[in-house]
Amino acid sequence: MVNNQIIGDRDALLSPSSPLSPEDLAALRDNLHEQRLFREEQLRQIATVPSRADELTQRRSAAQTEVRVKLVASARMVLADVEAALARMAEGRYGRCHLCRRPIDRERLMIVPQARYCARCQQVREAGR
Repeated sequence: MVNNQIIGDRDALLSPSSPLSPEDLAALRDNLHEQRLFREEQLRQIATVPSRADELTQRRSAAQTEVRVKLVASARMVLADVEAALARMAEGRYGRCHLCRRPIDRERLMIVPQARYCARCQQVREAGR
């Protein structure tokens, strides 16, 4: 019975996720639009941070500049991922893994709506780094 339970659990993990409903797609699209607005605003705010010429700021400026550069790069990367997901949605290709072409689990997309890879392929990619 333990073996049957293990096999049953494994099969449940390997079974394809439930397809995305129109409501799911609408919620995911709204989430992606919100993320886009957030990242665009974040980039605007980072760009408008005032810099002071006093001695303390000059000492900190190199570190602050490095942090700002990393924040901008991260925000731009997420924004590009969000825009790519919206484009895939518009083209009818949303929710499929870029590597294995299988559907990405609904639960994964609800957590990371801009995901390009299923959980298995994402793990393989990260292990290869």
